[in-house]
Amino acid sequence: VRNYISYALALFEEKGHSTIVLKAMGKAINKAVVVAEIVKRRMAGLHQITETSSTDIVDVWEPKEEGLDRVETTRRVSVTVITLSRDTLDTNNIGYQPPLPLEQVCPLDPEEFGEGGLQRPRRGRGRGRGRGRGRGRGYYEQANGNGHVEGEGDEAGFQQGEGAPRGRGRGRGRRGRGRGR
Repeated sequence: VRNYISYALALFEEKGHSTIVLKAMGKAINKAVVVAEIVKRRMAGLHQITETSSTDIVDVWEPKEEGLDRVETTRRVSVTVITLSRDTLDTNNIGYQPPLPLEQVCPLDPEEFGEGGLQRPRRGRGRGRGRGRGRGRGYYEQANGNGHVEGEGDEAGFQQGEGAPRGRGRGRGRRGRGRGR
């Protein structure tokens, strides 16, 4: 959805288009509506016309073996066409929506809209939290920021956990996670 939003905003802002048309069928209608609503809330003065219809789609399956008939099914799919325009559209159209009030429009900052489109803050490389070393057989109280309670020796902040140690697989006893042996 983010790519569609940044592309639609780029068409209005950078390319100078006055009208864009979003067309969607079936399950993609929700995405088109979300994109249209977000774009309307980012740019002031956009008129909207929404048109709905349906179309018949014929699916044909050819048999892999000879002697079998081909199968045809017809299904009816909803179609939505959303037109967003800076220019005034036909106000008598049943799907017409006037521009949002200026209080509801939050313009896009130029810093957010870079060369690659709408930018979001980076949060790492997207590989999860990793397996780590687990938590051992107990836990340390959070005291000085690094997970260790100040005291004499390593035993000062250690408390024995109850039940199975956290971070280990179930049903394998103390043999580990079942890799290789």
